[in-house]
Amino acid sequence: MNIFDIIGPVMVGPSSSHTAGAVRIGKVARELLGEEIMNAEILLFGSFLATGKGHGTDKAIVAGLLGFDPDDRRIPESLDIAKARGMQCRFGSIDLGDAHPNSAKLHITSVTGKKLDITAASVGGGRINVTEIDGVEAHFSAECPTLIVRNDDKPGLVANVTALLQKNLINIATMQLYRSGRGDHAVMVIECDEQVPGETAEELKGLDGINEVIYYRG
Repeated sequence: MNIFDIIGPVMVGPSSSHTAGAVRIGKVARELLGEEIMNAEILLFGSFLATGKGHGTDKAIVAGLLGFDPDDRRIPESLDIAKARGMQCRFGSIDLGDAHPNSAKLHITSVTGKKLDITAASVGGGRINVTEIDGVEAHFSAECPTLIVRNDDKPGLVANVTALLQKNLINIATMQLYRSGRGDHAVMVIECDEQVPGETAEELKGLDGINEVIYYRG
């Protein structure tokens, strides 16, 4: 346990879950996309939908999409700032079934046309859990450097990826594996203890059977 477990995050309020966590969801989406955002469709679920307006959840997510931190005093003006920067934001509702009640699904498009869909939940104290990326299950906290590796589901790929990380002295904190079906598309979600250098990420992309590597710096 650390001090933030007791007193909560440094933030612009009013709520660590509905505001600070919502900012982090937006910012993680921005960093995963890796480019300035032109369009954002923000779909709210559960408590985010029911009480988010009063807690400023809409403004908080947009603030994160703009790259703001949870303690940025510009959060209350984020919708106006986004409009001034040419970012188009649309809000709606979504039924995510038995997902965490503080959840949102974001469809975002960059200035170059790059797209990303992400579903995430604010789980309390400003912490979040990313549950889905582009329709593929992916659970990670976004609290440490994370690799999202899209790959073919075939023997040896997991071993090749972990061997490459070992060669570059990258220690794996957690690793999760998902696949759409046997021999089909798969995803590795790898949380690391160290930052992953750009050249290491490029090496990963060059492995046979790897389709895409997304890196979140944490």
